[in-house]
Amino acid sequence: MTDIYQNKHATIEERVADLLSRMTIEEKIGQLTQLPASVEGNTEKLEEWHIGSYLHCTGDTAIRLQERAAKTRLGIPLIFGIDAIHGHCFDNDATVFPTQLAASSSWDRELIRDMAKVTAKEVRATGIHWTFSPVLCVGRDARWGRINETYGEDAWLIGEMAVEAIKGYQGERFSSPDSILACAKHYVAYGETVGGRDAYEADVSRRKLKALFLPPFKKAVQEAHVASLMAGYHANDGVPCTADKWLLTDVAKTDWGLDGFIVTDWENVTSLYTKQKVSASIEEACYRALVSGNDMMMSTVEFYETAVRLVKDGRVDEAVVNDAVIRILTKKFALGLFDDMRFYCPDRHEVLGIPAHRDLALQASLKSIVMLKNDGILPLTPSKDLRVLVTGPNADDVIAQLGDWSFGSMQAGATDDQFHRDKTVTTLQAFQAAAKHYGFQVEYVKGADCLDEEFEQVAELDRALENADVVIACVGDTLAQNGEFHDRANLDLTGKQQALLERIKAAGVPLIVNLVASKPMTIPWIAEHANALLCGFNSGTQGGEAIKRVVFGEYNPSGKLTISFPYHVGQLPVFYNKYEGWHAQHSQHTEFKERYIDMPEQPLFCFGEGLSFSQFEYRDIALKQRVIEPHSDIELSLTVTNQSDIDGTDIVQVYFNDHFSSVTTPIKTLCGFQRVAIAAKESVEVTMTVKFSDLALVNAELEEVVEAGAFSLMVGASSKDEDLHTLDFEVTQTTTVSS
Repeated sequence: MTDIYQNKHATIEERVADLLSRMTIEEKIGQLTQLPASVEGNTEKLEEWHIGSYLHCTGDTAIRLQERAAKTRLGIPLIFGIDAIHGHCFDNDATVFPTQLAASSSWDRELIRDMAKVTAKEVRATGIHWTFSPVLCVGRDARWGRINETYGEDAWLIGEMAVEAIKGYQGERFSSPDSILACAKHYVAYGETVGGRDAYEADVSRRKLKALFLPPFKKAVQEAHVASLMAGYHANDGVPCTADKWLLTDVAKTDWGLDGFIVTDWENVTSLYTKQKVSASIEEACYRALVSGNDMMMSTVEFYETAVRLVKDGRVDEAVVNDAVIRILTKKFALGLFDDMRFYCPDRHEVLGIPAHRDLALQASLKSIVMLKNDGILPLTPSKDLRVLVTGPNADDVIAQLGDWSFGSMQAGATDDQFHRDKTVTTLQAFQAAAKHYGFQVEYVKGADCLDEEFEQVAELDRALENADVVIACVGDTLAQNGEFHDRANLDLTGKQQALLERIKAAGVPLIVNLVASKPMTIPWIAEHANALLCGFNSGTQGGEAIKRVVFGEYNPSGKLTISFPYHVGQLPVFYNKYEGWHAQHSQHTEFKERYIDMPEQPLFCFGEGLSFSQFEYRDIALKQRVIEPHSDIELSLTVTNQSDIDGTDIVQVYFNDHFSSVTTPIKTLCGFQRVAIAAKESVEVTMTVKFSDLALVNAELEEVVEAGAFSLMVGASSKDEDLHTLDFEVTQTTTVSS
């Protein structure tokens, strides 16, 4: 007779309960233990420790381990996790998309979901079931090495993007061959650590957590039903995330109703003892991690034996362990791992990197490009007598173009410039192919390096400049300068990149800059002196082709920044939704605005900013009602006209301001956006809705309320005041929208 847990026709709840009743405490603790398969000796522990999960499995490792798990006493399948952050990038055959920061510049919900769908399909096809993605950190300090992993600086937009990514990963049902578990990370405020120092201390209060950093995760749990959360490395106001019962249990599981599980980040449990020093022993660290609400412990080899002992000694109630095991087993059953999907692994060549997936990667690269300056030089006409000089360290550098989480779990230390090479189109390759097609001339001189202080090929550069009609200079940073362990104090161009650009300018040749970088950089010289500036950040395998298409007018750029660029690193943090109250000196003749005395008031480039070859006009902006009752959403309408002779797409952005409130609130906060495609010389009627709950603040009592009083709604093409049209409205009654 088949045991209930082995009966695919029984409910998941029945199967989990039956299996749990058969498990020893050792088998239960094994389900809570996740080890990296890449570390020597860990795979040998599978049977002895009843391991429930591995990460960093490549090649056929997952299938071989799953075969062994099937032969254990209860045959509980393994669940495999991987950092598929912008595609299944650790596999050389897979599709690599633009990074989160790059893709967010598209402001395209459907694109974000489709990228996640493709990633899920490719991940699942290699026997892996779980991605440690999306990243929901709020990126407000560009010094932080992991800024490229974020969707930018705005928490509301991050939440919108995260919902789409999670729905794309998880699909309609987990047992589908196109679905994997998503993991929203890093829970929470990881990007807010002091000074952009990765995994350091964040001086963030509970009110600020609830007001700014928790909302994207709340959306992930309640709107997208994310399968898992990952606890951040860091501490908030002195309490490590891994040891914060309020954060893990009270908020995520009780208040939000998370039905998935929580996994720690790498060695978080160990760090409670060895780094953060809030536990005096590894036993105390394991105890705190368990009772605080972590369900799976990543890469803490001491955890298994210590946790078994804690339960047997009576220090940890077995009910705590049971709750965690139930959460994990529920997802394993939902994935079909006990049934037909345990060994699902189709012909990889029919799934990974197929033409349809590469086409989507190209669309993602195109939609993600932001044109930050154009004095009229673009688009270029590719005539046969055109002479193009391509230069700069990132013109033909796959590692720089693809960015973080593209080459392996060791990041910069594991890079191989042949990895993904045959599927990547660099800027140089794209222009060389275009030269053959259109018949113009193209020459390449690298000229400088991101890391080397030597000015390369000076004579070759000078000779090439004499013959060039236009220069495409690809500058920025490379993988050795970003990601984990690579925070920066200086955001200027490194090596001799600045000298390269100045030499080009001195030669009098028109200069088009392609910024290939992981983050906003301090580039005021480029903003002032370049004829055009394009930014694709880490633009994926088709990034070079996308740049070429924009330069030659084959594609009309529509991307807009989701993160502000500072003039100088000393201006950080600089973000659009700032507060009032910074002292400004006034005199009889002059008004001194809020700013550093040696720095402009605004960022170099602002959140929401981005140019097009089209020109758009906003008119007839109206609110359906100016007096808003409790729980009544705000409806607005407007007309957007494309005044140019070229079809284009604009991104309409909506912000609000609460004029007077019980706690300080930002001068403007994003609450809506919509991509609008408009044919040349045509107009489009746009209607948008702002949710009443999005007007809420978190008051001093930690209540989420919309307060009565005067508000403004601002509609326009960017967050800059000069790009916005303002309409006033009133909320009649203070209303609690959440506890």
